[in-house]
Amino acid sequence: MQPSPTIRTLGILGAGRLGTVLARLAVTAGYRVLVARSGDPAPIARAVASIGATAVLPEDAAEADAVVLALPLGRHTDLPAERLRGRLVLDAMNYWWGADGIRPDLDDPHTSTSETVQRLLSGSRVVKAFNHMGYHELEDEARPPGAEGRKAIAIAGDDPRDLAAVTEIVDALGFDPVVAGPLSSGIMLEPGAEAFGADVPAAELRAMLEAFPSSQRGIIVARARHR
Repeated sequence: MQPSPTIRTLGILGAGRLGTVLARLAVTAGYRVLVARSGDPAPIARAVASIGATAVLPEDAAEADAVVLALPLGRHTDLPAERLRGRLVLDAMNYWWGADGIRPDLDDPHTSTSETVQRLLSGSRVVKAFNHMGYHELEDEARPPGAEGRKAIAIAGDDPRDLAAVTEIVDALGFDPVVAGPLSSGIMLEPGAEAFGADVPAAELRAMLEAFPSSQRGIIVARARHR
């Protein structure tokens, strides 16, 4: 597994379990990794250094070649939007009512949550990635390209060049990338969809995505979007 030739540094906003697992995978893949929590990085500095990454302020992590959002979705309005302007942003966030509270604006079938993030980060290029597989599985299932039983990560984005860049990152971190479609297709990877929680090879993940329109969640989304 080798890092993308165009992306050498990954910033990770979020130092919880998901952010830490992604940081560890990225370091193993050869990326320089900057991890940020909200505020002073000192409390996480030792733990982050132990996996080969560097703890920094959020605004410094936002200066990386690509930035992963691994925060509770309800905190997306706290993101350093100006610092992220022009950056490739990987949205790994999900709406959880237990963490985010009851938020109809984050559970709206008219739009994907990544589109909501994109509207906030209007100067950034957002791609949905790394949200549908649990952090335990991400840590345990990473495999080199071509390995038997390699699992897949779905991504969604509007720009083919950004999708190509994120494809390289997903592959480098140990998974087969599957393009779900434009950013709006990220709704197929959210809680309530069959692909959410998927820890499966690429062919099975593609089948889940193809079946989404006829699923219960897919029918709800279609009705909402065609009113």
